[in-house]
Amino acid sequence: MRSPSFPPWGPPPPLQLLLLLLPWPVWTQVPAAAASWGTPGALDCPEACVCAPGGQANCSGRALPAVPGGLNWRVRVLLLNHNRVHALPPGAFADAGALLRLDLRENGLRWVHARAFWGLGALEQLDLSANQLEALLPGTFAPLRALRALSLAENRLARLEPAALGALPLLRALSLQDNDLPALASGLLAGLPNLSTLRLRGNPWTCGCALSPLCAWLRGHPRHAPEAETLLCVSPGRLTLSPLTAFPEAAFSHCARPLAARDLAVVYALGPVSFLASLAACLALGSAFTACGARHRRRRHAAARRQQRRQPDPGPSTTSPAATAAQA
Repeated sequence: MRSPSFPPWGPPPPLQLLLLLLPWPVWTQVPAAAASWGTPGALDCPEACVCAPGGQANCSGRALPAVPGGLNWRVRVLLLNHNRVHALPPGAFADAGALLRLDLRENGLRWVHARAFWGLGALEQLDLSANQLEALLPGTFAPLRALRALSLAENRLARLEPAALGALPLLRALSLQDNDLPALASGLLAGLPNLSTLRLRGNPWTCGCALSPLCAWLRGHPRHAPEAETLLCVSPGRLTLSPLTAFPEAAFSHCARPLAARDLAVVYALGPVSFLASLAACLALGSAFTACGARHRRRRHAAARRQQRRQPDPGPSTTSPAATAAQA
């Protein structure tokens, strides 16, 4: 009897033989699970979204009033643009800690809680453009230490505090165009050491002392603001349509410079001391005036008593009887 023959490459491994003997439904389980990521309402896909391999969840244009539920660590890209998300509550994306890109364009967004982006330490791109934001709370972007691109374009921002933007060491692109910014607060750009692209067009720049930090940054980074030559003043009248790049450092020499940290420390240290010294001086002066007034009154009373003692007493009458008869 001839022994069984095998192909030239040898007998099949035991694992392959085991897989060949398994029933057919086992082979279909893995493709079905992979396909479930791309269907709305699937186990791993956020609600009302369509997911694609690679972790992209497309929730665009679905009139969503809030961030959809079902976010998880498999989501890498979340497209929420063209919806109706008007507010972001605390921890709105806490379950999507691996998120790399977040698109919130054109939602009519008006309010963002200071802790809305907590848990997004890996986020690299954030688009908040074409919304209705008027202000941002301090610490809003503090958790986004890996952020590389931030767009706040086409909002209603009239002021952007350094505390709101915070320190973003990896940020390279910042879009602030088409807002209501008359100037940029001092220190706003200091926490962005790697910023290479700053877009600012479409803002009502007021060319006064408050614009000095921005003009200084533009002078020091001429290549990082591609629209710098088109940035013009809208006020005051005599400087209207003047380009921001035309102002040298000497143009702001009359402006009061902010105190250095050492000077601020001296002011804060001397402030309470000077207040207490002033209070003590006021009390001393008040006591002195009171003492002088009391001494003056005592002197007047003493003088009045001495004058009373010097006046003679009337005594009995000494008129003679003849004089009295004559008067009669």
